[in-house]
Amino acid sequence: MSRRMRTLLAKYKELCGQALTAEETAAAKEELLIQIGFFQHERLIHLIVTVLFALLTVISLLAELFLTEPILLVLSLLFLVLLVPYVGHYYLLENGVQKLYEFYDSLG
Repeated sequence: MSRRMRTLLAKYKELCGQALTAEETAAAKEELLIQIGFFQHERLIHLIVTVLFALLTVISLLAELFLTEPILLVLSLLFLVLLVPYVGHYYLLENGVQKLYEFYDSLG
């Protein structure tokens, strides 16, 4: 998904620098709206997953503080290891979608 986002951002960055006819601009805006819709859906799903893993991490850390079971520390570390890539991926999606909005606005 990150490769697709980067490719799309590069495409529209180049496209926004060109002089386009009215038909080309309309087609580009229509295609961009479809892509934005796909990425918004992806962003929502990853937000839900990221928040879930953040909550599970905090809950397992609190449980470790109160119960002092070694297995809970292992569980907390596993959740944390999964949480970091989810946050990174969500960051890419969020910033990419915001950039796509800017490209849509610059297309006129």
